[in-house]
Amino acid sequence: MSVSADHPVHGLPLHGLTGFTHHWVDAGGIRLHAVEGGRPTGPAVVLLAGFPQTWRAWRKVMPHLADRFRVIAIDLPGQGHSERPARGYDTHTVAAHVHAAATALGAPTYWLAAHDIGAWVAFSLALNHESDLHGLALLDAGIPGVTLPDSIPTDPARAWKTWHFAFHLVPDLPETLLADREREYVSWFLRAKALDPGAFDDADLDHYAAALAADGGLSASLAYYRDAAESARRNHEALGRRHLTLPVLGMSSSHGSIPDMAASLGPWADNTTSVVVPDAGHFIPDEQPEAVAAALTGFIAGGDPSGPSHGVTPSRSRSTRPVS
Repeated sequence: MSVSADHPVHGLPLHGLTGFTHHWVDAGGIRLHAVEGGRPTGPAVVLLAGFPQTWRAWRKVMPHLADRFRVIAIDLPGQGHSERPARGYDTHTVAAHVHAAATALGAPTYWLAAHDIGAWVAFSLALNHESDLHGLALLDAGIPGVTLPDSIPTDPARAWKTWHFAFHLVPDLPETLLADREREYVSWFLRAKALDPGAFDDADLDHYAAALAADGGLSASLAYYRDAAESARRNHEALGRRHLTLPVLGMSSSHGSIPDMAASLGPWADNTTSVVVPDAGHFIPDEQPEAVAAALTGFIAGGDPSGPSHGVTPSRSRSTRPVS
C-alpha cells in the first residue's frame, strides 16, 4: 500500500493509541512508514527503534507524550512497514532518509529520541542536521566508531549481550539458520535482554517476528550491522570536523548494556545529561514507559529529566545551556 502523508491509513489497528494514525511518506527516494499523533501544535518528537523491533517499541511511551507533544514514530528503512532497499544501510544514508521523512510529515525541526540501532542513526543524523534538532536523546546503545567496542568479549557473563554483532556480520548464514525461526530468535532477544521478560507479550513477539519474516525483512535488519564499519568511518569523518553542541540526553538503565550513556558520549558532545532508569534491562521504553516519557518530557522542558516520582536518577555530565 502506498499513500501520502496527507492520507493516513486506518486499515491497520493501533490498539491503545487513540488519535494516532499510520502514514507512508516519500523520504529521499524510498517510502518510510510512520505512526503519528498527539498534540498537533506541540513540539515535534521523533522516535526511532532498533533491532529486532519496529516503531511499536515506543507504543507504551507514546500515549504519555501525546498530551504535550506531536509524536512521530518512524520505521527505519527495512523495519516494519517501511521499504526495504537493497543497499544503503550505513547510518548516515539512513539518517538522510529519516530526516526527509520528518520534513515530509511537516516537522522540519524536532526533538529526536532513539534506542539501540535507532540511536546509531540518530547520532549520525545529529552530526549532519544538528541545526534542525532541538535536542537528542539516546537510549542504551553503543555508537559505531564512537562508543561501540571493536571487539566482542569472550567472558560469558558479558558475551551474551554482544555475541550477535559477529553473527549478524556473516554473509547469508543468519538468514539460512533463522528462516522459519524468526519468532524463536525474536523471543530470545527480547526476553533475555529485558529485566522482566513479561514486558513482552505474544502479540509483541508475533509482530516483530512477522516483520523479520516478511520478504527481505531479516536481511534488511542485519544490513545495519553489515554496514556498521561504513557508519563508523563516516562518524569519524564527521567528528573530525566538529563535535555536537546541542543538548544530549544519555539514558541508561539499571540492567542495560551501557552503564552511563552520557559519560560515553561526553568526549564528542559538549552538553550532555545522564539519566539512569531503574528496574529495566536493555529495552527501556517497553519496560519502563512512564519513566522514559517523564525523562523525555523533563529534558524537552529544560528542567529535571527525571520527571515527577518515577525514580530515575539524573546527573549533569558536562556544562549545560538553556534548552529551547
